Amino acid sequence: MPGPTLITPAGRRDGALDLLKWLALLSMVLDHLRYVGWQVDVLYVPGRLAFPWFCLAMAANLARVGVVRGEVAGQWRYLGWLLVFSLVSEIPYRLFIPDPDTLNVLPTLALGLLVARGWQQRRGTALYLGVAALALAGLFSERLMFGVFGVLLPLALLLVIGRPWYWSLLPGLVCLAANQWQTLFPAALLGNQAASLGIVSCLLAPLLGIGLLRGVHPHSVPPMRRWAYLLYPGHFLLLLALRQAL
Repeated sequence: MPGPTLITPAGRRDGALDLLKWLALLSMVLDHLRYVGWQVDVLYVPGRLAFPWFCLAMAANLARVGVVRGEVAGQWRYLGWLLVFSLVSEIPYRLFIPDPDTLNVLPTLALGLLVARGWQQRRGTALYLGVAALALAGLFSERLMFGVFGVLLPLALLLVIGRPWYWSLLPGLVCLAANQWQTLFPAALLGNQAASLGIVSCLLAPLLGIGLLRGVHPHSVPPMRRWAYLLYPGHFLLLLALRQAL
């Protein structure tokens, strides 16, 4: 039997979805605290929740668009904001992260949105852009944060929304593949606890996120609107200031 729907009627905020976004943001900040200068490698574990939860928020919005007319234009605006803040965020990202070998995470999310929308519509411009985005992800996987599997994660999550809970293991595997499993598994075999728990966190992140959307009904979660895009480059600058102060 399919699980409960995650789709909220048009015109009504989904408190659980806003909560998921805030928790994803918190997870991301905790993860990046590892670069401030403290020895807090354990924060790598909750940090593995951030990206799949942002992807799940994207997938939940796409699922809603699939049944609500007049919302498609909003998804193209969403893509536009992702592209704009991909550019805005790159300098703060490079100032904060030492010797980054990838772009910031927003280009990965933008390509993931195109791939998921291409699969969802399967015709016209959306399909062509989705195919092009997947091709770009394959060609430049090493330059994208979370690589080509990160680009595929929103689609993997979209495919399991509304299905029984055990389907969440599929995007869990995609999430693990996006998180340098080639490094995690050898480290876990050597007894690195953060790596072992990181593997578990990757596998369970989609299940935990979908469970939150299905089972939690908060009434007073502040909505995360367009101003929240500023939090991504802004948190890099704040943590950079903290690192310099320390």
